[in-house]
Amino acid sequence: ATNHKNKNSDFSSKQLLKPKEIKAELDKYIIDQNHAKKTLSVAVYNHYKRILNNISSDVNIDKSNILLVGPTGTGKTLLAKTLASILQIPFAIVDATVLTEAGYVGEDVENVLVRLYHEANYDLDKTQRGIIYIDEIDKIARKNSNPSITRDVSGEGVQQSLLKIIEGTVANIPPQGGRKHPEQPLVKVDTSNILFICGGTFDGIEDVIGRRIKGGGIGFDRESTSSINKYATLSHIKVEDIIKYGFLPELVGRLPIISYLNYLNPEALYRILIEPINSLINQYTELFKFDNVKLIFKEDALKYIVELAVKRRTGARALRSILEEVMIDIMYELPSDKNVECCTITKEVITEKSSPEITFYKKTA
Repeated sequence: ATNHKNKNSDFSSKQLLKPKEIKAELDKYIIDQNHAKKTLSVAVYNHYKRILNNISSDVNIDKSNILLVGPTGTGKTLLAKTLASILQIPFAIVDATVLTEAGYVGEDVENVLVRLYHEANYDLDKTQRGIIYIDEIDKIARKNSNPSITRDVSGEGVQQSLLKIIEGTVANIPPQGGRKHPEQPLVKVDTSNILFICGGTFDGIEDVIGRRIKGGGIGFDRESTSSINKYATLSHIKVEDIIKYGFLPELVGRLPIISYLNYLNPEALYRILIEPINSLINQYTELFKFDNVKLIFKEDALKYIVELAVKRRTGARALRSILEEVMIDIMYELPSDKNVECCTITKEVITEKSSPEITFYKKTA
């Protein structure tokens, strides 16, 4: 194993970030979702340790791939992107919606590995120790349980192709991506040390969980599920719910850690607006700085934006679309006026489409 050690000289226990350090970094960008952040921090730390250990020890530690379940706009992809920027190992984010069975229009499942290979700058050794985040994994659920005349080429077939790759196999990938051609050289990638994190919204899985918790009630007691809070339902998620949703038991078995992201309550949405380093308010303030204008949001305006966002039910994404609607006219008018010093957004700007409060630079004589 000595030649291994030299290969991995750039990858030592000194640069290991401890789980608390990884979580502290994630906290700067992502509000709430402590369960998911802890799960990911521990998984990534163990992934590092596993690779270092499997080089030097006889005990082979299996990898623990992760499945993240959470409603839209709660931060699944943001978690993945933030992790990618924190870690010093190659990290690729791929989308399950484009994957189809081999031979059909769409991407082969092996192209997931091509993306990681590119992220690792074509370094095979680094590729084989990377992390792949597969987004929108719920879109490859089986469409229905009865086999139909038309093949489910982006559903069960893709799940079956993912089985071996996620568990660990030697896959042949075309270095540049695309389809495999007989004349092009293929690269062999061993996936047994690649950590897979899968994320998806699993729309409607709350009903599956609710039915399981409630049991086979019939008739007048149908309303009893209301005792389970919609906001807390996902914390009851189990493997059987995901299988019921349309996933092969073998695939779920290869994703031993299931973590969930909660619906964002109004307090969390309010904090998302102002707290993270790249919060929406910071982004707009920065945009206005280019025109030498100071942008201020009154608190009641922010609270009202949150109120509107809660009604839209698309999580943090709703905040952005509401802000865009509010700001579009202001951003259209302001840059043309050179004397504006400060622009204050009040609640009335949102409720009555009134103009923001503007202060001008004092003209020097």
